[in-house]
Amino acid sequence: MSTEQEIAGFIHRASPSEIPTAALSTIRDQLLGVLGTTIAGATAEGCQTVVETVRELSGKPEASVLIYGDKVPAQHAALANAVMARALDFEDSMVPGAHAGAAVVPAALAATELAGGVSGVDFLTAVSVGTEIAVRLNLGEPEYDGFDPTGVSVPFGATAAASKILDLSEEETLNALALAFCRCGGSFQANVDGALAVRMIQGWVAETGVTCARLAGRGITGPRNFLDGVYGYFHLFGRDRVGAEKVLSGLGTDYQVDKLVFKKYPSCGGTQSSTELILDLIEEVGLQADEVEHIEIRLVPYLYKLVGHPFELGSNPKVNAQFSVRWCVANALIRRSSKLAHFEPEAVSDPAVLSLIDKIDAVPDAALDARGHTAVDLRVTTKTGKEYLRQTDLAPGFPGNPLTAEEHLQRFWGCISFGTSAVANVQKGEKIVSLVKHLEELDDARVLVSALLTE
Repeated sequence: MSTEQEIAGFIHRASPSEIPTAALSTIRDQLLGVLGTTIAGATAEGCQTVVETVRELSGKPEASVLIYGDKVPAQHAALANAVMARALDFEDSMVPGAHAGAAVVPAALAATELAGGVSGVDFLTAVSVGTEIAVRLNLGEPEYDGFDPTGVSVPFGATAAASKILDLSEEETLNALALAFCRCGGSFQANVDGALAVRMIQGWVAETGVTCARLAGRGITGPRNFLDGVYGYFHLFGRDRVGAEKVLSGLGTDYQVDKLVFKKYPSCGGTQSSTELILDLIEEVGLQADEVEHIEIRLVPYLYKLVGHPFELGSNPKVNAQFSVRWCVANALIRRSSKLAHFEPEAVSDPAVLSLIDKIDAVPDAALDARGHTAVDLRVTTKTGKEYLRQTDLAPGFPGNPLTAEEHLQRFWGCISFGTSAVANVQKGEKIVSLVKHLEELDDARVLVSALLTE
């Protein structure tokens, strides 16, 4: 049996009883986070434009645009909802930068409406399976080398979830994944340049999941050897350094969704360690911004390329701030915290934060690679000559340093507090928390959609 057939068979046959309790708990955290960031990001720059665009495209009213309430073709709903979910860059992710939940969950919700509803158990199973496939096909820094991991590995996850919900056969599922392979792409240059394309890539991935499942269900075929073929995934994206063993080892028994990252702070994963270190230093010694003479942040080279470049407000200050370790450290030192509201354009351009950035340097340090993807050395020198050196090898929320249940809830409620739509209220929030907690008891997972619509 080929690698492709084994994966398609796993997706088709996956049973909720076979998914470990710990994995289901992680997926619940993922789902709660994505629903929260969708509410918080619904009115972020570009999101309303995307919603207006899918309205103009029109078509069969199959699935809901969350928050706004429009009924549009399922793939268009998945696109718009994924853009909102990713807009604040605060949902789950994976090293070295793939964002699974913000595509897998919107694709699964749209497919659920397209299917006329599925049980909560079946929905949870589909999201679990889709996320598992995205994790297993995720690559490393050397393989991506600037490709956007979300656009490369996550299309398979979104497609797997949609295929599972739409009850595709094994053969149809294989073709859906093969079609998704033909849609892989995207560049981290969008992140570096602070472009809205970052969240658009997320939307295209979710849209791909639904579209490929639909087409495969109608007989459209893709390359059968999309992984192992001479021009398949393992060659083109894996650079011939990644193969079937990585993807198939323990498939169906040893779930790897515990590799998901749940960020403590609402900015790029590459800024988490530095933000945590400066906030710990503030708490420890009471450091004040006006005491600082200079701050040096040493990063692994991969993250330096993503978040270490000089900060510019540019045309999209929010994205530029999310992907700037200098801005994130300056913000945390000035405001003594890091919250969603701090990344709004007016807050990003605060002169107090901008002036402090001039005292902060980011430096790539290849020696840190041996300590891990999120290793950081932070050195603070004060005007009186005091020097503080703080180091970490593992950022909060990353595998090995997970958030607590309370911190997951804090992330969700922070999104509710930040949101500006009618859905962003305590009553809705409590309902969503309850639905996610008791998902297996739901007869129809479409109640999750209803919970994110204005009554």
